[in-house]
Amino acid sequence: MVVFLAGILVGCGGSSGPTPTTSPSIVQGPSDQTVTVGQTATFTVMASGVTPLAYQWTKNGSPIPKATGVSYTTPATTLGDNTAQLQVSVTNSAGEATSPAAVLSVHPPPDITTFHNDNLRTGQNLAETYLTPQNVNASSFGRIGFLAVDGKVDAQPLFLGDVAIPGQGTHNVLYVATEHDSVYAFDADTQTLLWRVSMLGAGDTTSDDRQCTEAVTPEIGITATPVIDPTRGPNGLIYLVAATEDSAGAFHFWMHALDVTTGADMLGGPFEIQAQYPALGGTTTFDPEQYLGRAALLLVNGIVYTSWASHCDIEPYAGWVISYDGATLKQAGVLNLTPNGRWGGIWMAGDGPAADEAGNIYLLDGNGTFDTSLNSSGYPSQGDFGNAIVKISATGSLSVTDYFAPHDTVAQSDGDYDLGSGGVLLLPDTVDDAGKTWHLALGSGKTGSIYVVDRDDMGKFNPSSNNIRQEIPLCCPPFGGLYGPIFSTPAYFNSTVYFAAVTAPLQAFAVSNGQLSSSYTMISSNHFPYPGATPSISANGSDSAILWAVENGTIAVLHAYDANNLSAELYNSNLMPTRDQFAGNKFIVPTVANGKVYVGTTTGVAVFGLLP
Repeated sequence: MVVFLAGILVGCGGSSGPTPTTSPSIVQGPSDQTVTVGQTATFTVMASGVTPLAYQWTKNGSPIPKATGVSYTTPATTLGDNTAQLQVSVTNSAGEATSPAAVLSVHPPPDITTFHNDNLRTGQNLAETYLTPQNVNASSFGRIGFLAVDGKVDAQPLFLGDVAIPGQGTHNVLYVATEHDSVYAFDADTQTLLWRVSMLGAGDTTSDDRQCTEAVTPEIGITATPVIDPTRGPNGLIYLVAATEDSAGAFHFWMHALDVTTGADMLGGPFEIQAQYPALGGTTTFDPEQYLGRAALLLVNGIVYTSWASHCDIEPYAGWVISYDGATLKQAGVLNLTPNGRWGGIWMAGDGPAADEAGNIYLLDGNGTFDTSLNSSGYPSQGDFGNAIVKISATGSLSVTDYFAPHDTVAQSDGDYDLGSGGVLLLPDTVDDAGKTWHLALGSGKTGSIYVVDRDDMGKFNPSSNNIRQEIPLCCPPFGGLYGPIFSTPAYFNSTVYFAAVTAPLQAFAVSNGQLSSSYTMISSNHFPYPGATPSISANGSDSAILWAVENGTIAVLHAYDANNLSAELYNSNLMPTRDQFAGNKFIVPTVANGKVYVGTTTGVAVFGLLP
């Protein structure tokens, strides 16, 4: 009699035979993975069976060389990897088992084509899948590189995913503009230089600082953050304004449209920026020697908008908005906000004019002439809108279609307590308890008061009161507003507005019932010296939200906070000074894209990310 027990041959009074082996089986197959272009994906299998087990991974049915482990990590992905099927075969001496296929989904990373990420100027990137509050800490996150360039980086770096560079393949690209009038394109993942072009013509130099060392010094080249239209031309265009000085000592501003893949000037450009505007008794003329293009460019419905301020307060100057057709670079419109007065420059701490979905444009005008004598429609009688929040129609010729000026606007301008030192923010639609939808804009300046206006009825001017949705005066008791003046732009995320005033902490104000909370709802422990900070937000939808802010100084500090709890600082670059420190630069805004944070400095861009 012979019986088999547990795979062992047993005979009555006899000896046992050889032990059969167990063939492989898949206990847990690899799971689907979703990444953005340039990221890697890791697939893992769990298998059982008599050892040794051998593994071979396949992609779309073809064996992957050297992919013979329990896990397989892809190279940096491209869009060509999207929908690829990954499987693994497990073998031993008894047989073979093949896992179900796992699908690799590859999406392009979200482009950052304009200042503060969108035309509302919210500063939020809601598709950041790498950086989380769990992995942003000094042990796993820090400075991983530096992109050296030929001048200061005052403009916010911009980002495009999956760009085909001639002869160099496809790359995620970071675009960096400098005050030495150069534009660089770097591979955002490997940090290698793809191309560099100069905006200087033969015999040209950059402009000097025009005796205004408080603003941009020692040279002025590309100051305003450019704007990218990925759909224009054969490959996409990056629009920018460059300042130059010719061999005769004359100053010029040039509008460029560069191909994003090569840096070549397109559309027959560059074109010199020149303008005139009607005034009482004649015209006013744009004199490039008197102006600084500090505010970021805006692209709305195919039109590129530039806006202009002075060098310090060196007169004469006014508040100009000059637009160009993105298809031809021909001038499309001109507006002078103080044509019959003085001052009214558009600084906004480097923020650009904002735009709503209908294409209306909003900006904060600096201290300047405001005509308190109003016409029958409630507008300044001579067309001077100094020190006001202004709404501009983008259809037809540029014109002011609504505005708000504080009741003490003249006193604010005379005392240099202007509204235009800060940037404008348009809030996403918010609904009050009665079900009414509000379209709100807000801004703050040197007084530290937050002005919240209804974009559908901005309140205009009243000499005795401010007829606006809301005003939150400077903190402190009995008020709960900002701790100081504003020389920066707020950020928005998840019904919360974040400010960083001068020598003040970060403060968050909740948005509910169609208005801003009258008191801050969160506050950071550390303070930000002049000029405060313009925060950026990274999140994966509504999850993993991080607020990023740069503390200015000879040695700057990059801070990261839990955006839902500002008292929880996740990281700052002073925690590991030898590894992470970088030089400060006055108005820079961190760009967060595809797992990295890019910060402009006086000599290049510091790159932060997860450590190898």
